[in-house]
Amino acid sequence: MNLQSLRDEILKRAGDAGRFIVAIAGPPGAGKSTLSEALSKALAEAGERSAVLPMDGFHMDNAVLEEKGLLSRKGAPETFDFRSFLSTITAVRANDGEVLVPIFDRSRELAIASARVIAPETRIILVEGNYLMLGEAPWNGLDGAFDFSIFIDPGLEVIERRLLKRWFDHGYDDETAKTKAFDNDIPNARRILGSRRPADLVIRDF
Repeated sequence: MNLQSLRDEILKRAGDAGRFIVAIAGPPGAGKSTLSEALSKALAEAGERSAVLPMDGFHMDNAVLEEKGLLSRKGAPETFDFRSFLSTITAVRANDGEVLVPIFDRSRELAIASARVIAPETRIILVEGNYLMLGEAPWNGLDGAFDFSIFIDPGLEVIERRLLKRWFDHGYDDETAKTKAFDNDIPNARRILGSRRPADLVIRDF
């Protein structure tokens, strides 16, 4: 599916709903953020108000991860504040006022609270993240939370290449970049691909 057909599918499914929530899921490096931002722009061009809600904003702080012995696994399912994420999705669904959501600053490796506003008049919410369709507890508690779900699976070879490039682009040396990719990101990707709930639409790449 190209961008226009994806946009049209979302609009068709949204119909006249006052709030429509789309999950955009997939392994790290799959292209979720890129697709979400492109879709938001395409929806705006079609006259729709949309917002992107990134799951990455719910990373636990490094100090908490250090205390839990999970800092080296940052990005794994257990390193996110699932309860806060679920509460935010519930508030977005209720649509009874503006919802302030966090975003993740990758350059500083930290989440920034209340950094993005989802206004009541914003009709389509694009929620993007690694574990939205994960079949493990507590993430399987998101079953039924989304009106439409898209899963991106470009294959592990593409993911590996992109993840290495990501860490190189962030200024890490060869050894550190490979450690981050192969000791953490790739195991997370395999976990996602090996245990995911069915999505409404699976696309190969974006």
